[in-house]
Amino acid sequence: MRRVLEGLYVTGGALAALCVLAILVLMIGASVGRYLDWRVSWINDVVAWLCAAAAFLGMAYSFRNGDFVRVTLLLEAVSPAARRWLELASLAVASVAISYLGFWAARFTWQSWDFNDIAGNMVAIPIWIPQMSFVIGSAILVIAVLDECVCVLRGAKPSYVTRVEERHARGDFSEEL
Repeated sequence: MRRVLEGLYVTGGALAALCVLAILVLMIGASVGRYLDWRVSWINDVVAWLCAAAAFLGMAYSFRNGDFVRVTLLLEAVSPAARRWLELASLAVASVAISYLGFWAARFTWQSWDFNDIAGNMVAIPIWIPQMSFVIGSAILVIAVLDECVCVLRGAKPSYVTRVEERHARGDFSEEL
């Protein structure tokens, strides 16, 4: 099961990276297209959707790797036992909050599909298509936070802490710049 979950998180991260790559290609294409007097204004719509997709699809991967901004001042000042309970409490709150986000993302996207909402910009497609990245990314993040909560409840150190400690052990302090 662990390999399946890790594969899910890596897949989300890889899809986010592909979205960023697509943004790069489209922006270069738009620059060349403007120079050659091509109609490229539709690219702005697609790039905006890809930015949102990259953000949401990459959240679980970033969370698990310790790349989210965390305020650890209190956690570093308490005993390991208290730290575990504070981590567990924050993961429980995050589980509820992100599940709420995921529920409303899915409901909002379902309504867009149900009402047959069409994007009102240059690219007229059903808006639920780009909104699906929000739903999928939120669902993967819900799974990641719940997974982390269960791991900490079982006594394990959070993966985001472990991965940051591994980077620091290698002398990599780049996330703290």
